[in-house]
Amino acid sequence: MSSSDIEKGELDDKDANVSKIEPVNSFTRDNIGKKNLITTFTSPTGRVISVTGDVDEAMKIAIDIDDITYDKSQDKKLFRKVNLYLLPLICILYSCQFMDKVSTSYAAVMGFRDAFNMVGDMYSWCGTAFYLGYLFFEFPANTLIQRFPLAKVTAAFIMLWGMILCLHSACKSYAAIIVLRVILGILESAVTPAMVIITGQWYRKEEQMFITSIWFSFNGLGTIMGGAIAYGLASRSESYSIASWKILFIVTGLMTLFVGVCFLFHIPDDPSKAWFLNDQEKKLIVLRIKNNQQGFGNKHFKLNQFKEALTDVQTWLFFAFALASNIPNGSLTNFGSILLNTDFGYSSEDSLLMNMPCGAVELVGCMALAYFSQKHSRLLISLISMIIALICACLLSFAGSKTARLVGYYVQFVYPVTMICSLSCFSSNTAGHTKKITTNAIYLIGYCVGNLIGPQTFIAKQAPSYTGGKISIVVCDCISLIIICLNYLVYWNRNRVRNKNKEVDEAQASVAHLENYQFADMTDKENPYFRYCL
Repeated sequence: MSSSDIEKGELDDKDANVSKIEPVNSFTRDNIGKKNLITTFTSPTGRVISVTGDVDEAMKIAIDIDDITYDKSQDKKLFRKVNLYLLPLICILYSCQFMDKVSTSYAAVMGFRDAFNMVGDMYSWCGTAFYLGYLFFEFPANTLIQRFPLAKVTAAFIMLWGMILCLHSACKSYAAIIVLRVILGILESAVTPAMVIITGQWYRKEEQMFITSIWFSFNGLGTIMGGAIAYGLASRSESYSIASWKILFIVTGLMTLFVGVCFLFHIPDDPSKAWFLNDQEKKLIVLRIKNNQQGFGNKHFKLNQFKEALTDVQTWLFFAFALASNIPNGSLTNFGSILLNTDFGYSSEDSLLMNMPCGAVELVGCMALAYFSQKHSRLLISLISMIIALICACLLSFAGSKTARLVGYYVQFVYPVTMICSLSCFSSNTAGHTKKITTNAIYLIGYCVGNLIGPQTFIAKQAPSYTGGKISIVVCDCISLIIICLNYLVYWNRNRVRNKNKEVDEAQASVAHLENYQFADMTDKENPYFRYCL
């Protein structure tokens, strides 16, 4: 089956007459990348949409794929090859970035707080400082990964953050630690946006949540690795000439630095530059993601897409969700080991070990739940995950039995499925590259603000049980539950309107003659063929 046959079949399903329209304009090598007008059409909302030659990077390959045959066996082989070359390194990267993020939680029970005479809420500000840097640099980071080669910029950020983590061991004052935590947040701000873009470049819409769950859930492996390294160092602290918590920062920093070097040479900036694909396979990648209605990305900032992102209610629903759902994340990331030590009564060393099951729950639980999104609604899976997390938060906060509270602490680490769902929605449900990175950045700003607030809900005078912090987790989980339902309703209603609106049919007829319109870098609201994945 040729690519033109596939496209024709898709159009015939939507409008029997569309495929009969003869092309009057087209994308060619002469007009790709230029801002000359290709065609215009009126959207269902009455807005005139101008399609120019400033299109997606995938268009350079798409205009040459008409003669390619493509079958299921080729698709499966290519899918396995992409997974083999991309996912292992991305998963290791995510393990390292989370291990780095929670390194202060491990160090806190290894003498880190005592070394800097931290009293009151001074330790809480170590967690908050990280997200201040993340918040400050989120938009600049997204701009950099749009404007410059994606993998190269990301690798530079990774290597620099590894160096900064190593420097934590050389700090002589509390102020120096705070400065380094801010810089570390700045450098990690590019990682998640880059992974969202990479997932969108290589995978179909229906694959993206499960693929996202694979690399994101490796945060759990980071928890396990970090806990194991910290325990090994803490249990032999007298064997070292420097404090064990300093060695923790050096070891995790060097691991990250090594991953950054591997990322630089191994991960391509987009499929067209993949060293492990031949020319035929690069064309097949474009063909298999064609129905995503988006491609690899566009290097130019488009003001109209930026404005659309700011005026889209979905953007702000996800921002509110990120804010509410990440207050608990900020709390548990920074105070997990401390709760196990002070509230549950485990020794400093044992608390490091007892934190490792959280990673196992996240690693296995998130992938297991997300697996069902391939046949069921991803937002339904997100809702179920949040309900589980809410029940467990109630156990942690209100149960009298230590065992029940411990179960509540562990099992609620399936809640990252809700963030996985959000990230996959940006990858598959937000089209137009500038709109995608803007929406992603706004979501991560909410993520930062939530994580900024989280550590502050654990007030020093409420130690060792930190009752107020635990109750805040319950409240935030309730709010998050409501927002997930609203997100589903918005997406469902948009699809309903598009499927029944006569103006949508007319808009489809207006763009159908334009071959490879899927890669024209139109937004999800501009493209009349776009449908949202629930």
